[in-house]
Amino acid sequence: MGGKGKKLVRTLVAVAAGALMVVPPAGVAAAAPTRNGVCEVGEFCLYYTTYGWARGSAVSDHTTSIPEYGSSQPTCWEFKGTGTGSGVCVKQEATSAWNRRSGTVRLYILPGCEGDQRWVIQPGQQVPDLGVHNNRNQSHSVASSGAC
Repeated sequence: MGGKGKKLVRTLVAVAAGALMVVPPAGVAAAAPTRNGVCEVGEFCLYYTTYGWARGSAVSDHTTSIPEYGSSQPTCWEFKGTGTGSGVCVKQEATSAWNRRSGTVRLYILPGCEGDQRWVIQPGQQVPDLGVHNNRNQSHSVASSGAC
C-alpha cells in the first residue's frame, strides 16, 4: 500500500475512534426524568384533579423526597403541564397520585414527612382519589425508611 493509502487508512481509523467516543456504550442508563409536567417511569406524580392521569390534569412529577411543598410562588413546588391546575402550588391541592417508581412512596399531611396520617403508595399504584388525604398533603418520601 502506498503512502496515500496508509494515510487514508490512518485518517479513517482516527475518524471512527472519534465517533465511538461520542456514542455512549450499550447499557448506559438513560437520563433521569425531569420535572416537565409528564409522569414518566421513575417518578412519583401528584395530580390536581381526581383520576388526573386520565383527565389531562396538571401534574407535579418528582424523583426525590420533598420535605415541604411550600405555600406560595416563587418557592413552592407547582403543578406543571397544560391541564387544570397548572401553576398552582401542590401543598394542600393534590387529589390523586401515581407512583411510577420501583419503590414505595409515602404521602404525608404534615411537612418533614412526619405524622401518623399518611398514604402509602406501592410501586405502580394509581390512586384516583386520595380520600381523607385529598387536599391535605405537605410532603412525601421516596426513601424506604420513610425519611425525607
